[in-house]
Amino acid sequence: MTTIGIIIGSTRPGRVGADVAAWVAERARRTDVEVDLVDLATLGLPFLDEPEPAASGIYRHEHTRAWARRVRSFDAVVLVTAEYNGAFPAPLKNALDFLGPEWANLPATVVAYGNSSSGSRAATALLPVLVGLGMLPAGPVLLGLRDRLTEHGLAFLPHDDAAVASALDRLLGLAHALEPLRITRAEPQAPVEAVA
Repeated sequence: MTTIGIIIGSTRPGRVGADVAAWVAERARRTDVEVDLVDLATLGLPFLDEPEPAASGIYRHEHTRAWARRVRSFDAVVLVTAEYNGAFPAPLKNALDFLGPEWANLPATVVAYGNSSSGSRAATALLPVLVGLGMLPAGPVLLGLRDRLTEHGLAFLPHDDAAVASALDRLLGLAHALEPLRITRAEPQAPVEAVA
Protein backbone atom coordinates (compact mmCIF):
# COMPACT_ATOMS: atom_id res chain seq x y z
CA MET A 1 0.00 0.00 0.00
CA THR A 2 1.33 3.42 -0.97
CA THR A 3 0.61 6.34 1.36
CA ILE A 4 0.24 9.82 -0.12
CA GLY A 5 0.28 12.71 2.32
CA ILE A 6 -1.82 15.63 1.12
CA ILE A 7 -0.87 18.80 3.00
CA ILE A 8 -3.20 21.80 3.04
CA GLY A 9 -0.80 24.75 3.08
CA SER A 10 -3.23 27.59 3.79
CA THR A 11 -4.60 28.12 7.30
CA ARG A 12 -6.62 31.31 6.91
CA PRO A 13 -10.39 31.46 7.41
CA GLY A 14 -12.33 31.30 4.16
CA ARG A 15 -9.59 29.40 2.33
CA VAL A 16 -10.45 27.12 -0.57
CA GLY A 17 -7.41 24.92 0.08
CA ALA A 18 -9.41 22.36 2.07
CA ASP A 19 -11.83 21.97 -0.85
CA VAL A 20 -8.97 21.63 -3.33
CA ALA A 21 -7.24 19.07 -1.09
CA ALA A 22 -10.45 17.04 -0.67
CA TRP A 23 -10.87 17.03 -4.46
CA VAL A 24 -7.26 15.83 -4.93
CA ALA A 25 -7.69 13.20 -2.19
CA GLU A 26 -10.80 11.83 -3.90
CA ARG A 27 -8.82 11.37 -7.12
CA ALA A 28 -5.82 9.86 -5.30
CA ARG A 29 -7.78 7.14 -3.53
CA ARG A 30 -7.25 3.86 -5.34
CA THR A 31 -7.17 0.25 -4.20
CA ASP A 32 -3.41 0.47 -3.69
CA VAL A 33 -3.26 4.02 -2.25
CA GLU A 34 -3.95 5.32 1.23
CA VAL A 35 -4.41 9.08 1.67
CA ASP A 36 -3.38 11.00 4.79
CA LEU A 37 -4.95 14.47 4.64
CA VAL A 38 -2.93 16.94 6.76
CA ASP A 39 -4.53 20.27 7.62
CA LEU A 40 -1.87 22.66 8.90
CA ALA A 41 -4.66 24.75 10.50
CA THR A 42 -5.30 21.94 12.99
CA LEU A 43 -1.90 20.19 13.12
CA GLY A 44 -0.76 22.33 16.03
CA LEU A 45 2.81 23.17 14.99
CA PRO A 46 4.07 26.41 16.56
CA PHE A 47 6.56 28.60 14.76
CA LEU A 48 9.78 26.63 14.43
CA ASP A 49 11.07 26.13 17.96
CA GLU A 50 13.69 23.39 17.63
CA PRO A 51 17.17 24.32 18.90
CA GLU A 52 18.98 21.82 16.63
CA PRO A 53 19.11 22.24 12.85
CA ALA A 54 16.40 20.16 11.17
CA ALA A 55 19.03 18.42 9.02
CA SER A 56 20.35 16.74 12.19
CA GLY A 57 17.11 14.81 12.66
CA ILE A 58 17.36 15.57 16.39
CA TYR A 59 14.05 16.89 17.68
CA ARG A 60 13.57 18.10 21.24
CA HIS A 61 9.79 18.62 21.14
CA GLU A 62 7.13 15.93 20.92
CA HIS A 63 5.11 17.95 18.37
CA THR A 64 8.13 17.78 16.06
CA ARG A 65 8.70 14.06 16.63
CA ALA A 66 4.99 13.40 15.96
CA TRP A 67 5.19 15.43 12.73
CA ALA A 68 8.35 13.54 11.75
CA ARG A 69 6.68 10.16 12.32
CA ARG A 70 3.71 11.21 10.23
CA VAL A 71 5.86 12.44 7.34
CA ARG A 72 8.00 9.28 7.53
CA SER A 73 4.83 7.27 6.85
CA PHE A 74 4.40 9.04 3.48
CA ASP A 75 5.62 7.43 0.27
CA ALA A 76 4.84 10.66 -1.60
CA VAL A 77 3.36 14.05 -0.82
CA VAL A 78 1.02 16.53 -2.49
CA LEU A 79 1.37 20.12 -1.31
CA VAL A 80 -1.86 22.04 -1.86
CA THR A 81 -1.01 25.70 -1.72
CA ALA A 82 -2.56 29.08 -2.24
CA GLU A 83 -0.57 31.90 -3.77
CA TYR A 84 -0.17 34.86 -1.44
CA ASN A 85 1.81 37.88 -2.66
CA GLY A 86 3.70 35.89 -5.26
CA ALA A 87 4.66 32.99 -3.00
CA PHE A 88 3.23 30.25 -0.81
CA PRO A 89 1.84 30.65 2.75
CA ALA A 90 4.17 30.90 5.75
CA PRO A 91 2.55 27.97 7.63
CA LEU A 92 3.57 25.65 4.78
CA LYS A 93 7.18 26.89 4.89
CA ASN A 94 7.16 26.46 8.66
CA ALA A 95 5.91 22.85 8.40
CA LEU A 96 8.60 22.06 5.83
CA ASP A 97 11.33 23.74 7.92
CA PHE A 98 10.58 21.68 11.03
CA LEU A 99 11.99 18.49 9.49
CA GLY A 100 15.10 17.42 7.62
CA PRO A 101 15.81 13.78 6.79
CA GLU A 102 12.11 12.89 6.65
CA TRP A 103 11.71 14.84 3.40
CA ALA A 104 14.72 13.22 1.68
CA ASN A 105 13.91 11.14 -1.41
CA LEU A 106 10.21 11.90 -1.04
CA PRO A 107 8.48 12.65 -4.35
CA ALA A 108 6.29 15.74 -4.26
CA THR A 109 3.63 17.32 -6.43
CA VAL A 110 2.42 20.87 -5.91
CA VAL A 111 -1.23 21.68 -6.56
CA ALA A 112 -1.27 25.47 -6.54
CA TYR A 113 -4.20 27.81 -6.94
CA GLY A 114 -4.64 31.53 -7.22
CA ASN A 115 -6.21 34.33 -9.19
CA SER A 116 -3.84 36.29 -11.40
CA SER A 117 -1.22 33.59 -12.02
CA SER A 118 -3.20 30.41 -11.21
CA GLY A 119 -0.75 29.66 -8.41
CA SER A 120 2.27 29.48 -10.71
CA ARG A 121 4.37 31.85 -8.58
CA ALA A 122 3.65 29.79 -5.45
CA ALA A 123 4.67 26.60 -7.26
CA THR A 124 7.81 28.28 -8.60
CA ALA A 125 8.74 29.58 -5.14
CA LEU A 126 8.29 26.11 -3.63
CA LEU A 127 10.58 24.37 -6.12
CA PRO A 128 13.98 25.40 -4.64
CA VAL A 129 12.69 24.66 -1.13
CA LEU A 130 11.66 21.13 -2.11
CA VAL A 131 14.93 20.48 -3.93
CA GLY A 132 16.89 21.88 -0.98
CA LEU A 133 15.14 19.41 1.31
CA GLY A 134 16.10 16.53 -0.98
CA MET A 135 12.59 15.98 -2.30
CA LEU A 136 11.90 15.09 -5.93
CA PRO A 137 9.34 17.45 -7.50
CA ALA A 138 7.05 15.68 -9.97
CA GLY A 139 5.62 18.77 -11.64
CA PRO A 140 2.84 21.13 -10.56
CA VAL A 141 -0.88 21.35 -11.23
CA LEU A 142 -2.06 24.96 -11.51
CA LEU A 143 -5.65 26.05 -10.88
CA GLY A 144 -6.94 29.52 -11.71
CA LEU A 145 -9.72 30.39 -9.30
CA ARG A 146 -11.43 32.92 -11.55
CA ASP A 147 -12.60 30.11 -13.82
CA ARG A 148 -13.56 27.78 -10.99
CA LEU A 149 -15.24 29.84 -8.23
CA THR A 150 -19.02 29.88 -8.45
CA GLU A 151 -21.79 30.98 -6.10
CA HIS A 152 -21.94 27.33 -4.97
CA GLY A 153 -18.20 26.99 -4.31
CA LEU A 154 -15.47 25.47 -6.45
CA ALA A 155 -16.37 23.92 -9.79
CA PHE A 156 -13.43 22.04 -11.27
CA LEU A 157 -13.09 21.89 -15.03
CA PRO A 158 -12.89 18.65 -17.05
CA HIS A 159 -9.21 19.13 -17.86
CA ASP A 160 -8.46 19.55 -14.12
CA ASP A 161 -9.25 15.87 -13.55
CA ALA A 162 -6.87 14.86 -16.33
CA ALA A 163 -4.10 17.12 -14.99
CA VAL A 164 -4.38 15.76 -11.45
CA ALA A 165 -4.62 12.14 -12.66
CA SER A 166 -1.45 12.60 -14.70
CA ALA A 167 0.37 14.26 -11.78
CA LEU A 168 -0.69 11.49 -9.40
CA ASP A 169 0.47 8.82 -11.86
CA ARG A 170 3.91 10.50 -12.06
CA LEU A 171 3.99 10.82 -8.28
CA LEU A 172 3.15 7.15 -7.72
CA GLY A 173 5.73 6.08 -10.30
CA LEU A 174 8.40 8.04 -8.46
CA ALA A 175 7.21 6.69 -5.10
CA HIS A 176 7.67 3.10 -6.27
CA ALA A 177 11.05 3.82 -7.87
CA LEU A 178 12.37 5.59 -4.77
CA GLU A 179 11.04 3.13 -2.20
CA PRO A 180 14.46 1.49 -1.56
CA LEU A 181 15.92 4.88 -0.66
CA ARG A 182 13.14 5.74 1.79
CA ILE A 183 13.31 2.43 3.67
CA THR A 184 16.62 3.49 5.21
CA ARG A 185 15.30 6.73 6.76
CA ALA A 186 16.04 6.82 10.48
CA GLU A 187 13.50 7.35 13.24
CA PRO A 188 13.39 10.90 14.64
CA GLN A 189 15.88 11.34 17.46
CA ALA A 190 15.43 13.01 20.82
CA PRO A 191 18.47 14.99 21.98
CA VAL A 192 20.88 13.34 24.37
CA GLU A 193 21.10 15.49 27.46
CA ALA A 194 24.59 16.37 28.62
CA VAL A 195 25.72 14.57 31.76
CA ALA A 196 26.64 17.05 34.49
